[in-house]
Amino acid sequence: MSSIRIPAEQLGAALESAVRTHFPGSGAARVRDLRRTERGFATETYLFEIEDAAGVVPMVLRRPPDMSLFPDYDLLRQVLVMQRLAGTGIPVPAVTWLERGDNPLGSPYFVMNRLAGQAPSDYPSYHTAGNYYEATPEQRARMWWGCVDTIAEVNRLDWQALGLGFLAFPRYGAGVLEQGVNYLDAALRWACEGEPPETYRRAIAYLRDNLREPERITLCWGDARMSNILYDKDFRVSGVLDWEIAHLGCPESDLAWLLFLDWACSEYEGHAPLPGTPSRAETIAYYEKRTGTTVGDLDYQEVFSAALLSVPLLRMTHRVQLPPEVNITGFCTARIEQLLN
Repeated sequence: MSSIRIPAEQLGAALESAVRTHFPGSGAARVRDLRRTERGFATETYLFEIEDAAGVVPMVLRRPPDMSLFPDYDLLRQVLVMQRLAGTGIPVPAVTWLERGDNPLGSPYFVMNRLAGQAPSDYPSYHTAGNYYEATPEQRARMWWGCVDTIAEVNRLDWQALGLGFLAFPRYGAGVLEQGVNYLDAALRWACEGEPPETYRRAIAYLRDNLREPERITLCWGDARMSNILYDKDFRVSGVLDWEIAHLGCPESDLAWLLFLDWACSEYEGHAPLPGTPSRAETIAYYEKRTGTTVGDLDYQEVFSAALLSVPLLRMTHRVQLPPEVNITGFCTARIEQLLN
């Protein structure tokens, strides 16, 4: 046993005893080809394979980062969401085991199966490289609508029947929107270790002044972006990843997150979206058709999204003490200023 978090290069050997426990009959199983992926901003993500006499199984290990990027980081939360979405038709990874106690890795972690497929890139933007860039306009449209279909399906799930009520934050207020804004305010102060920059103080004031609780509360994926979708060779959705910030909120929340990050991957970077990418208006109309609802104040939700995504970035800025010329929150503050002005 160990209470010391071990470095990445020791993870494979440390994991083998647990692999043999959780894969009965694999007494001689070994872990091979363990490597960290560029995925998993708020949670370290490693791909590896389990090999025994029966063959090779591709798996994924996730563990908290060395420095927590959200004040309420909870590995169990994302595990429970994926477990309760199993059987809903949303293609989420199946969690094989979760370890939260003392263990050879020296930190909590969980292991899940690895879904087949390829995700578009964030860095560089999927409008400039990767499978979205290399696709035809028709294939890009299929990928985009597949992402919006996924958002609509998540938002239409009966979160109460699925036992996802634990995703609310009652200590932050009565309604889900009030909870979200109060949580965001506290998280920004935590990330900045004091008063956040002026743009974020204005954002919080705007969100409080225009707060209107939704008529319908939905399950929100949270990190609803193209690069968190796996696509198969026919450019159809084969996996939906990263449920760290799943929450209960407004129906527009995930749609706003998707559109904000697509703006960051195109207009903010100085280039137009690739041909085949549906427009903002087309996306809203399609979402409304898929859900049978009318999209409300999307700008409000975009301000919220940009401020929420700033929490881990501000945390890194302050804890790592990045030099002033390295502005990793630039796209967030630019979008907030654009919307507020």
